[in-house]
Amino acid sequence: MNAYRDQYATLFNGGQDVVLLAISTDSPEVLAAWAGEADYPFVFLSDPGGVVGKAYGAHSMTGLNNRNLFVVAPGGRVGYRAVPFRETDPTAYTALGAAIDSLAAAP
Repeated sequence: MNAYRDQYATLFNGGQDVVLLAISTDSPEVLAAWAGEADYPFVFLSDPGGVVGKAYGAHSMTGLNNRNLFVVAPGGRVGYRAVPFRETDPTAYTALGAAIDSLAAAP
């Protein structure tokens, strides 16, 4: 999440025409405290029952959560998926930025 925060202005166009939502099974209170302390400029959503996570395949059979990333176009179509997202790989952010730019430029 720190990489997203630190690259927010360039990677996510500073939030212009891009909405970044981080979804976790943590409680709203835990997420709000964490997001506030780290000064994240995007929204955290709580998915305590894992409904959204299961729908997108973020739950493994072992019960652990995968770090998956989806870029959804304005019409609701998933335009890019990184399953799992390799947050420690710098090239992952290059591919993510290209996907965001491509979908943002689409009519």
